[in-house]
Amino acid sequence: MRVLGNVIDQETRCTHYHTVLDVIAIKFACCGEYYPCYKCHDENANHPIQKWTKEMFDVQAILCGVCKTELTIHQYMNSNHCPSCNAKFNDGCVNHYPIYFDMD
Repeated sequence: MRVLGNVIDQETRCTHYHTVLDVIAIKFACCGEYYPCYKCHDENANHPIQKWTKEMFDVQAILCGVCKTELTIHQYMNSNHCPSCNAKFNDGCVNHYPIYFDMD
C-alpha cells in the first residue's frame, strides 16, 4: 500500500507524529490516498480534506503500518490495537477523529 506525505519510516510514521504508537495511515475520503496524518495531507494534497460520513464507516480506510492490514473505520474506532498483529495504536488519535470522520 502506498502512503503519501512526509513519511519517515516503513511503519507509516511521519515528521509530525512519530512515536512508537504512531503506526497507522488514513485513506482520505476526498482522494482515496493514504497519508499518515491530516498535516501530511494538508502539505501534500492540492485539495481540502473531506470527512468520511457515518454511512461509510465500514470502508477499509485505516492501514496498520506494522503489518499492512487494512481496517474499516469501525474496527479502528472500536479498538486500541491492530486485530491482526496486535500493534498498539496511539490513544491520542481519538482527538483527531473530527478531522477525518463525521462525528455528528
